[in-house]
Amino acid sequence: MRVILLTALALLGLAFGDEIPTEENVLVLSKSNFDSVVSSTNFILVEFYAPWCGHCKSLAPEYAKAATKLAEEESPIKLAKVDATQEQDLAENYGVRGYPTLKFFKNGNPIDYSGGRQADDIVNWLKKKTGPPAVEVTSAEQAKELIAANNVIVFGFFHDQGTEKAKAFLNVASMVDDQVFALVTDEKLIDELEAAEQDVVLFKNFEENRVKYEGESFDEDNFKTWVFVQSMPVIVEFSHETASKIFGGQIKFHLLVFLSKKNGDFEKYVEELKPVAKNYRDKIMTVAIDSDEDEHQRILEFFGMKKEEVPSVRLIALEQDMAKYKPTSDELSANTVEEFVQAFFAGTLKQHLLSEDLPSDWSAKPVKVLVATNFDEVVFDNNKKVLVEFYAPWCGHCKQLVPIYDKLGEHFEKDDDVVIAKIDATANELEHTKITSFPTIKLYTKDNQVRDYNGERTLAGLTKFVETDGEGAEPVPSVSEYDEEEEQPARDEL
Repeated sequence: MRVILLTALALLGLAFGDEIPTEENVLVLSKSNFDSVVSSTNFILVEFYAPWCGHCKSLAPEYAKAATKLAEEESPIKLAKVDATQEQDLAENYGVRGYPTLKFFKNGNPIDYSGGRQADDIVNWLKKKTGPPAVEVTSAEQAKELIAANNVIVFGFFHDQGTEKAKAFLNVASMVDDQVFALVTDEKLIDELEAAEQDVVLFKNFEENRVKYEGESFDEDNFKTWVFVQSMPVIVEFSHETASKIFGGQIKFHLLVFLSKKNGDFEKYVEELKPVAKNYRDKIMTVAIDSDEDEHQRILEFFGMKKEEVPSVRLIALEQDMAKYKPTSDELSANTVEEFVQAFFAGTLKQHLLSEDLPSDWSAKPVKVLVATNFDEVVFDNNKKVLVEFYAPWCGHCKQLVPIYDKLGEHFEKDDDVVIAKIDATANELEHTKITSFPTIKLYTKDNQVRDYNGERTLAGLTKFVETDGEGAEPVPSVSEYDEEEEQPARDEL
């Protein structure tokens, strides 16, 4: 194997000359060699990274592992990386706005990488983009090797590929980039593999090793969801590696179980909760979050939780503006969790909205402090126009705005018709207003119009906006637009 790998690397060097540096089988590209390498390589995945980026550091070993696996297989697919902080022109040319950004070049034409961040996910995605949607299996030995080599693989047993079920199987295989699909068409081999014509079976190296599709109907949507559900553990542990699958999958209701590994919570609760999670896995994904991890503190803050509340559960509905739900009982058991989930699907749970206590001196300064409980009373007063900054304490843009916003408050302090206010939108939630980026600034006029401020964050600009009732700005709905240039809680970090 080592000889094959060294031979592949030697041939790679001959193809490009000896000028392309390589680190752990990943080509290191710069402006001087980028175009020549990409144009002369049929298939190449390029990572634009920053050395200081935590996500890039997490990806690096998996990226190298994927590159090594492809080299060992003598694959024509290559992996490369570009330090975007050093090669800013290249990064700008390819629209790099965050790190890491991965672009796949097929015969020189780039597309965005949309797969996972583990080595197997990367390899599977690349093979899907460069080969048939399903591997054709011609022997039992090949089938066993494929099952052993992949964490998850989906087999379709179709002697007749013209059936509607076979067509749906192949269509989903072409759409799902992060899983390997295999096709068995020989009737004798189907029997030898203990399957029947038109069976669909998912093999995995964890939990149930073999799962047959037993759904009443086999359409593309149902099958795609089934593949996603069965390819994940019954209870998924949250991490950088699993985050993209958790948030990017078909299941949009998540039951989050907050546990402490240091306190032995995983050993105490996970096995007990697995039957409940399995019963509802087609509708709701159960995710275990280690509350001891520093990088998970943002998640606790998002739910308004303190470490003292762990172990505990929360439920979130991603497609309902990230609506959060809290159980009525603090007890963590299979029974209480099942009752919680049942109440959610029965529609008897009220959305859990965060609110801080109202400070006694909330109105003492020029910039008034709002919380969820006094927001409506202050903001919807028809005798005043109210400018509100929705901020996050950790947001750099918000911190830069503080001195300007304080001066704005002083400017209007003696104006009885104007209120300048702010609210910590990470600790206070409003049923009628959802904030997706920070800072968000809204003007509430006397005639019940709501206008977003999208101008420069200067004292002059904000002053004019208030004085003119947001003249020139269109009324906006209560949910502000997603703004990629602002600091914001990304879904894979929640």
